[in-house]
Amino acid sequence: MPAVPDTPANEQVLLGFDFGLQRVGVAVGNTLSRTARPLCIVRGKSRAEHFDQIQKLIQTWQPHKLVVGLPLLTDGSEQLETRQARRFARQLQGRFGLAVAMVNEWGSTRQAQQYVSGQDEDDHIAAAIILQRWLDEPTEP
Repeated sequence: MPAVPDTPANEQVLLGFDFGLQRVGVAVGNTLSRTARPLCIVRGKSRAEHFDQIQKLIQTWQPHKLVVGLPLLTDGSEQLETRQARRFARQLQGRFGLAVAMVNEWGSTRQAQQYVSGQDEDDHIAAAIILQRWLDEPTEP
């Protein structure tokens, strides 16, 4: 994993996540440039394997905050995946002691698929789209 350079005092490093049971897309961004980019896809046979890999990413990137996609239906209602993503967000916060924000991820997978021309693995791109949505919100990070 690449070394993370020292960041200016007003810059916050962020990691974004597109949660899935099989794969978790990860993106990195910062509040100075207000941009996000795909980082990697976490794979594993168990949730414990996912969290081991996420822990390494957190140690490498030293994020100030984590952002998780919230899969809502088009009418804003919740589904099974919504509850699973909320649980994942709570687990991230509990394990790593970092603030976790959630962003409506509706359409992020479809948008990510346009970038990779229909390839199967677009989770890291979807994570970057989710993180960019959070960075684009008019609220303070």
